[in-house]
Amino acid sequence: MAQGARSLSTRFSVEVPLGQVGRTLSEVVRSALPAGSSWNQARELCKRGKVRLNGALASDAAARLAAGDRIEIDLHAPRRREHTLDDGALIYFDADVVVVNKPAGLLSVPFENDDKNTLIDRVRALLRHKTGVVRAELGAVQRLDKDTTGLMVFTRTLAAKRQLQQLFRKHDIERRYLALAHGVVKEQRIETQLLADRGDGLRGSYGHFRRPRGPVPQDAQHAVTELRPLAALRGATLVECRLETGRQHQIRIHLSEQGNPLLGERVYARHYKQAMIDAPRPMLHAAVLGFSHPRNGRPLHFELPPPDDFSAAQLALSEG
Repeated sequence: MAQGARSLSTRFSVEVPLGQVGRTLSEVVRSALPAGSSWNQARELCKRGKVRLNGALASDAAARLAAGDRIEIDLHAPRRREHTLDDGALIYFDADVVVVNKPAGLLSVPFENDDKNTLIDRVRALLRHKTGVVRAELGAVQRLDKDTTGLMVFTRTLAAKRQLQQLFRKHDIERRYLALAHGVVKEQRIETQLLADRGDGLRGSYGHFRRPRGPVPQDAQHAVTELRPLAALRGATLVECRLETGRQHQIRIHLSEQGNPLLGERVYARHYKQAMIDAPRPMLHAAVLGFSHPRNGRPLHFELPPPDDFSAAQLALSEG
């Protein structure tokens, strides 16, 4: 960190050195603040839009950082506006299900008691506005990572939730994602056993981070991803990822373990040896969602193009 940064009363700047790779955003923010600052203060600054990571607002206090990341803290920056959804976010809804277009930077559902204004909260509010139903109950049957965009389905009745949960368990849901990944991605089917802790505190495939010892642990989760390259880009590949299973961070982990981390990946790319292509978030978009309607079995199929930041990154790597 520049020595003059601490002398400023309201603005601080930090560049993450090689020795601090893998630290969380809140750790680095706290270390940049005056002595005696608390963990809660550091996390609140992230939540309130006072922190930028490489020029973009960074609200995820638990994000892992890479060497060279630049953190800017402005105590007088305007408070980040709460996420809202416009009518166009509702792709489809009826009495049983609602399909939505999830934006980046928004939790799908609360993970902690104080998580507010998550996607499910905003969809409830939007449904109340659209239908006039005061008590707009929703059930979560899937999740997307905070910075992943695209198609998600929620249920509006308990019967629909149970039916869709069964479809997800049986892998009878069509899910295809678009990803921008570093390097040349080959067409392949990846099948591993995912662990909550691969040995360094991160999720990962059994036997990949460390040499396997003994049988696969009982708590490992079977994970299958099919990769199909769609377009070669400069230093990257546009990839279609089809999920047979839907484990937490599955695509991000499988691509990183193949040596092709997502553009914008900050958690699972710590061992990537090549130069990273800058991106404001992990470039992953849920583009296709298909399932049988929980009430009448009618096939429902939805496709959604990627958002502007994804398209801009793809275009920039296609030029020249």
